Amino acid sequence: MNQRLKEIPIFFAVDDAYIPFLAVALHSLIENSSKNYQYSIKILHTSISDENKRKIDAYQKENVTIEFVELKDSIEKIKDRLYTRDYFTKATYFRLFISDLYPEYDKVLYLDSDIVILSDVAELYNIDIGDNLIAATSDGAVQSIEVFQEYVEKVVGVAEYGNYFNAGVLLMNLKALREFKFQEKFLYLLETVKYSVAQDQDYLNRLCKGRVKILDSAWDIMPVEGERRKREEIHLIHYNLVSKPWHFEDVAYQEYFWEYAKKTEFFDKIQEIKKAYTDEERAIDLKTGEKLIELAQKESNCVGDDRRYRR
Repeated sequence: MNQRLKEIPIFFAVDDAYIPFLAVALHSLIENSSKNYQYSIKILHTSISDENKRKIDAYQKENVTIEFVELKDSIEKIKDRLYTRDYFTKATYFRLFISDLYPEYDKVLYLDSDIVILSDVAELYNIDIGDNLIAATSDGAVQSIEVFQEYVEKVVGVAEYGNYFNAGVLLMNLKALREFKFQEKFLYLLETVKYSVAQDQDYLNRLCKGRVKILDSAWDIMPVEGERRKREEIHLIHYNLVSKPWHFEDVAYQEYFWEYAKKTEFFDKIQEIKKAYTDEERAIDLKTGEKLIELAQKESNCVGDDRRYRR
């Protein structure tokens, strides 16, 4: 590591199956990085093969380091309490433990692996977030779908749905999160409240509400959004929910994913994944989206509506 350069700590959380898509994200991140920073990438996991570790390690360069962080022991006591559904894995919760796992850092970036980065993430890291716990963008799916808007306001308790953030791209104030005792409060909440719709994202929004800096949506563009943006208006694309270019045709912004996928040694593997994905599996994915809306509506119907008193 070059000690003279400012360090940008960046966290991902994956399992073995997501390594090909992590490679695409890393390639885009590194290609758009600056020589003026040291990018310290840490990959949180519980099971990644040695072969895949070697392939990802090859992305290291003079100002880019990669470290695999095994979390199996860290979450052993609570793994059975980490609720997941559909295509989600327990890796989605790993971001919630970063503040206590890394007391040496005051601020870090957390990024999901189903992304492509078109700008230097150092620009995102350098945003001043004051004493807020989190900086993130408003969730695109929530902004687009009325049922989700009602859900986050009534069930999660975010007073204005525009302040409900997507947890796939986070600028995390670890110092403030530790002072807030975030991990302790999350583990308590995990015992008392179960969120079935957005799981860890709902916990983050409930715990951090009131201390969130909402970022320009260019840092977390989602295919679900309506009007398409030009490349110069995009910093990061997040292929969230079922909008995966490696499963579906005609996903918005898919050209950027394939642009970077072609530059990785996983390109053939990703093409095989897409070719093997069946129409039945695609139908299930689409049905999952419909069921998620139904679940959000059901949850909302079970909660009283006091929103008029909060505004």
